Amino acid sequence: TSPKTTPLYSLIVWSSMAGVVVSNIFRCLLYTFPAKISIIRNLKIFKKISIFAETDLSMDVAFLIKEYFKGVESNLSIDVFDSFTLNSVYSNVLNTLTSHFEIETSVLQSLSYCFYEILDNVHIHSGKPLGTAITYFDSENNVLKILIADDGKGVKASLSENAKYKDVDEGEALRLCLEDSVTDGKGMGFGLYATSRLMKEAGLEFVIHSGHHKLIDKNGDISIVSNGFWQGTIVYMEICTNVDVNPNDVVENRTDIEAEFNEPFLESDELNTLW
Repeated sequence: TSPKTTPLYSLIVWSSMAGVVVSNIFRCLLYTFPAKISIIRNLKIFKKISIFAETDLSMDVAFLIKEYFKGVESNLSIDVFDSFTLNSVYSNVLNTLTSHFEIETSVLQSLSYCFYEILDNVHIHSGKPLGTAITYFDSENNVLKILIADDGKGVKASLSENAKYKDVDEGEALRLCLEDSVTDGKGMGFGLYATSRLMKEAGLEFVIHSGHHKLIDKNGDISIVSNGFWQGTIVYMEICTNVDVNPNDVVENRTDIEAEFNEPFLESDELNTLW
């Protein structure tokens, strides 16, 4: 059976939309058949959610794994999310990462804000109902790899909805989206800017791929290249997890992300060890 049409993928997406995804089974199925995801059409249970009943998602998860997670054979976490399951995927991923004592708490505190903002970007800006999040922690090398992808309109088309940026080309749109307050008008334009600040402190590689262009930041050396085509947007981060960063510097003290992370994700005895 072609993985493009396997009912296992339809089952995964059906479960995600119904809000009944069992995380471990879900990830296992995706990793075993990492090729295509398609939405079941016209299911009665989704009649009230017309966007799901009328939309197909065809995201090449196999490409994402091959391109960004070469050589990873196990412990790869893959989650499909929509606006209803975004918060639970966010919490599950952060809880899993928090269980790895090797990851510096300050890195997790900073990442917690940035990761949520990128997930939310899919919901707000992509024009598609679903996104994919892939995470992998290499404990031997203290490296965390995170990818969030959608197959929506892409960065250029999204920014072009703001008259100020309607004439920018695709490469320039990638550069602009990392600047403060650059937005299509549906948000504050702060999430990717904060993420870029985190990557300056702890990043090994930072990639934004949208359309025919990639912005690649390797250890502070930024380039924009024409490299293959992706319909939508991919945000990929390789983060050094054994460095100490200042979380509130990452967000320029606009919110207290230390407290926002500590309350839901750290036990009281863990908090005491921080002081």
